[in-house]
Order: sequence, then C-alpha cells, then structure tokens
Amino acid sequence: MTDIQTIKDDFAFLDDWEDRYRYVIELGKAMPDLPEADKTDENKVRGCASQVWLVTETSGSGSDPVMTFRGDSDAHIVRGLVAILLAAATGRKASDLATLNAGLLLDELGLGDHLTAQRANGLRSMVERIKAEAARAGA
Repeated sequence: MTDIQTIKDDFAFLDDWEDRYRYVIELGKAMPDLPEADKTDENKVRGCASQVWLVTETSGSGSDPVMTFRGDSDAHIVRGLVAILLAAATGRKASDLATLNAGLLLDELGLGDHLTAQRANGLRSMVERIKAEAARAGA
C-alpha cells in the first residue's frame, strides 16, 4: 500500500483535476481486493452513498494499539478515496487517530473543492468510523 506522504508528494506534481481524478482511481485499482467474506453488514460503513466496507485490526498490547485498516468499495473513485484514507490511518496508534481530519486531508491533496458533497460526506463517515474503532481499541 502506498503511504500517505507519497500520495501527498504525487498530488503536488499533478496540476489539474483530471490528472488527480485519474490518480485517485489508480490508487483504488492498486489496493488489494477485500475478500467477499469481509464484505459483511457489520463491516459496511454507514453514511456512504456507495457501498464501502472497512475492516479493523489491532496489534500490540495495552491501551494504545497500532491500528490496521483494510477496505473496499463498489465505486472506482470511492475505492481510491478509501485507499487514501487507509494510507493516512493504517499503522498509526489508536490515540493518534483521534485527530484524523477528512476535510484537512482533502484540502492538502487539493480534492476538497472537487468532490461532490455526497462523496465528501461519505469520506467523513469513514473517518468517524475509524475514530470510533480507534477509541474502542484504546479503551
């Protein structure tokens, strides 16, 4: 999986929205498919217009485990957004994820003004789910 800094660096080289849009789709295509067994109602993210699934795993003991996320979507652009979000969240401690900000991330990538309100809301729903999973793991 591509790390978030590499994604930010790549976006910095892309001048127009069309190129960024294609790159988001490429990130989604490069992401491993989520096995059908993980595409359950329990793993489905509420608040997304497309179907989005998020699987959470923790490693390490104690009250601040390292979080790993896997995800998928049935829509190409959303799958790419899932890939970006997973790159931003995976490998971080549960306590670090309390400050994850979807709006700031979109703005840093220059995507904030180009996503539909529905997609931006779906991304926020994914971030809220990640934060909730991290809070539960760190409790």
